[in-house]
Amino acid sequence: MPLEKQKNLEKIEPREITEELQESYLDYAMSVIVSRALPDVRDGLKPVQRRILWAMWDMGLGAGAKFMKSARVTGETMGKYHPHGDMAVYDALVRMAQDFSLRYPLIKGQGNFGSVDGDSAAAQRYTECRLSKIAEELLLDIEKETVNWTPNYDGSRLEPKCLPAKLPNLLINGAVGIAVGMATSIPPHNLGEVINALIYLVDNPKAETEDLMKFIPGPDFPTGGIIYDKTSLNEAYKTGHGSITMRAVAEIQERKSGSFQIIVSEIPYQVNKSDLVTNVAQLVQEKKIEGIRDLRDESDREGLRIVVELKNDAVPQKILNQLFKYTELQKNFYFNLLALNEGIQPKVFSLKELLAAYLNHRQKVIRRRTEFDLKKTEERAHILTGLVKALSVIDKIISTIKKSKDKEAAHAALMKNFHLSFLQAEAILEMKLQTLAALEGQKLEDELKEKKKLINELQLILKEPKIILKIIKEELSELAKNFPSPRRTKMVASGLKEFKEEDLISQEETIVTLSQTGYIKRMPPAAFHSQKRGGKGTIGFELKEEDFISHFISAQTHDDILFFTDRGKVFQTKVYEIPAASRTAKGKAVQNFLEITPAEKISALVTYAKLAGKEHETIQKGLPESIYVVMVTKNGLIKKTTLSDFENIRHTGIIALNLNKDDFLKNVSLSSGSNEVIITTAHGQAIRFKEKEIRTMGRTASGVRAIRLKKDDFVSGFDIIRKTRIKTDYMQNYAEKSPRQSASSPRGSALLVVMANGFAKQTPLNQYKVQKRGGSGIKTAKITAKTGLIIASHIVDEKDEEILAFSSKGQVLKTKLGEVRTAGRATSGVRIMKLKQGDKIAGIMIL
Repeated sequence: MPLEKQKNLEKIEPREITEELQESYLDYAMSVIVSRALPDVRDGLKPVQRRILWAMWDMGLGAGAKFMKSARVTGETMGKYHPHGDMAVYDALVRMAQDFSLRYPLIKGQGNFGSVDGDSAAAQRYTECRLSKIAEELLLDIEKETVNWTPNYDGSRLEPKCLPAKLPNLLINGAVGIAVGMATSIPPHNLGEVINALIYLVDNPKAETEDLMKFIPGPDFPTGGIIYDKTSLNEAYKTGHGSITMRAVAEIQERKSGSFQIIVSEIPYQVNKSDLVTNVAQLVQEKKIEGIRDLRDESDREGLRIVVELKNDAVPQKILNQLFKYTELQKNFYFNLLALNEGIQPKVFSLKELLAAYLNHRQKVIRRRTEFDLKKTEERAHILTGLVKALSVIDKIISTIKKSKDKEAAHAALMKNFHLSFLQAEAILEMKLQTLAALEGQKLEDELKEKKKLINELQLILKEPKIILKIIKEELSELAKNFPSPRRTKMVASGLKEFKEEDLISQEETIVTLSQTGYIKRMPPAAFHSQKRGGKGTIGFELKEEDFISHFISAQTHDDILFFTDRGKVFQTKVYEIPAASRTAKGKAVQNFLEITPAEKISALVTYAKLAGKEHETIQKGLPESIYVVMVTKNGLIKKTTLSDFENIRHTGIIALNLNKDDFLKNVSLSSGSNEVIITTAHGQAIRFKEKEIRTMGRTASGVRAIRLKKDDFVSGFDIIRKTRIKTDYMQNYAEKSPRQSASSPRGSALLVVMANGFAKQTPLNQYKVQKRGGSGIKTAKITAKTGLIIASHIVDEKDEEILAFSSKGQVLKTKLGEVRTAGRATSGVRIMKLKQGDKIAGIMIL
């Protein structure tokens, strides 16, 4: 091995790699935290920003100077203070010049410095810059030893550790940065509001966050917009953590043609306008948002303007809600008030702590500035004292100087003979002959008096901290006067509710269908047209040969829908979550959104909208104890449970009732608890009794006997007779005593009975007397081979207009209820629907 290589190997120090990685990573992390990503709480600047501003100040690029090429500033900063890539320096410079990034830009740019559309700035060789007027306030008094200095990266010169910062830059311009293991996110605020809060805090050191928020209601973003939720803001300002919701300013305008358009004039902070417009267009193309006809970006030098043209049939507020939901027209801003305390320690500040830290910094700056001014004033007063003394004995002074061999001898003689200091003697020797004039001598005496007066004032400032606070208040008031800026961001005290699907989906009537094998869909009622009684119906569904429609229910899209299985479990979803499909479509398997086992089948669908009268309004406020779920089984058991027991249903479902192995849940309805119940059986029996005979039970109970069934008979129909219908029933009973009453035209409430082979009839309710629960009931229909067994029964009254009947093979008939004849209990009814061979009526729905 060569000797030189061997010597190099001997210099290598063995070390555990874990120790090396740990120490190196910590060094890197601290470098990023302290020297790159986080702002100083005192001046609100990151190191690269501070170095750029100081370099420009040192170059004489003040607000009144000529513009200079950005490349020159970048090179000066990089070469003297910031030994990193030129693009890193230029990007920081560009951001400080953008009025959509900073509430109060610190650099005045000339040329293309980017746009809110995300356009990049022009190359640094093309753009020019200088400090803005407000940036000068950050650097003012820096030459008066007001801040500490540190050597630059190569020790060739000094740079400031922080700036004097006459204005509270951290709060008015905010900061965003990602360090190692931590990040900062501080929103910008209004200068006038922050100044008012600072002045209040000076006068009231024990002020709380709520007090300060009277002056600083919230952030003030350069792009405007709207902020919601004062409560969240309060929490964020108290703890240093939190989030707020920002929204664009959007207005719905009606055009002369009658159509509507949405005009967006302000967007949330840090949102790329071009990407926003592209995102909206993509959502329209994907049909996630429907109803938009045209989209234009009409922004110009006058301001931002995005126009969303709507179709004639679109609901403007719904479209706007969808835009807020799916695009960055609504966005959250996350607070993390993290900054470097004294330029070293990362700390999460509260609003009060941020303000207090700034005030503490300004007190130190003013004290150091005062000490500097006092030192310079005392030095000048000392010189003036010597000059005045010399003028009083000017002839002797001149004689002494003449007799001296040289300057050094004259200097020593003056100090010895006239008891002058080194500096005083130096000043006398440098004094011009014109100073010997009497008028000039008086000027020196006047200046000396002024200096002595100033010394007393400066000493008083250093002696009394209250005077320093007074100076801070005066300087802040002057800033507010010199840089007035109305608030751009509007504040709304109330919070925004989280968007629900209901906010984005119009409330409309719909029909939900479920097939025997579990295919479900929803469609508008207009999909079916009315026909005369006895018609064949239309094709309502494309089903497999062995499948048929088992459930058919009307609901509103915003309603909750409960799915009860034949084994007594219940599931819950929203009607709008059921896939919409055409009249002839098969739909989707219910297992796609309900965790139903293959052994279970849906036996009943219930929506809250099925409640009669005002009961529906009551239920929408919650799930009160006065609303009940009434369940009937195939073997004739009945059970009543409060609806509130079904308020929180797991996605896996919960038990609605316990059943014997040979029994199945047949039907379910909602009731107030004070109505009546009517149950029909497949072989033509019916029983009517008061709901109060059913005691309220828990979810796991099995129920009580509702009707005693004959062999081979089973429950086929069940409905609730509401209070209003009960009264109508009594009125009908009275009216039938009149000879003018026609048996063929129903008055009041009736029981509609439908049989499997397409037959149906209406029988007045007064023909069903109220019995005790648990009896065998009375005959309700004459069942023959021609009619088939009873498959359903429903309470109808004069307000019901149409009946929708559907067959097991997908035929649907929509006909006027008046087409169904009114007949007695012991009759078979009339044919309402012609069925193909082997087809049966599967169910009906009243519209």
